[in-house]
Amino acid sequence: MRQLLRGQPLDSRPITRVLDTWLAHRPALQTLAVFAPLPGEVDLMELTASHPERRWVYPRVIGVNLTFHVVKTPAAELVSGAFGILEPSPDLPEVPVAEIDAFFCPGLAFNPAGGRLGRGKGFYDRMLAHARPNALKTGVCFPCQIVADTYAEAHDIHMDEVICE
Repeated sequence: MRQLLRGQPLDSRPITRVLDTWLAHRPALQTLAVFAPLPGEVDLMELTASHPERRWVYPRVIGVNLTFHVVKTPAAELVSGAFGILEPSPDLPEVPVAEIDAFFCPGLAFNPAGGRLGRGKGFYDRMLAHARPNALKTGVCFPCQIVADTYAEAHDIHMDEVICE
């Protein structure tokens, strides 16, 4: 999958348009977790900019865990962090996982049933295990990242849905 993603022309705009519609039908979701993209991941920066009425939180790696912090201006408030990933500046307000209404989750691959293959360190699985039971878990990916099976293990957290266009 990593090799496939390196060779693909990837355009996040069709996916952000779908997410715009998805958000329009869910006005009660006010605190949303997103991510700064690695190469081969959907870029949600345009989506966050077009919905300033929502509270957007980004993950920060602390040891083996993720914390989430409010980010209003990603270009100014995200800094290079663990693994070279952009993450919130440490002085930004932290938001408890229990306050997050929906999680937009990256992954290397997803299956149609909501299985998610991460990058192998388990950050999202550990964090999502502590999310509110009614918090939505939405995988966000490119169509080429949909596979028949992600070979889930007992600790893997399934997505409620996967959006890829």
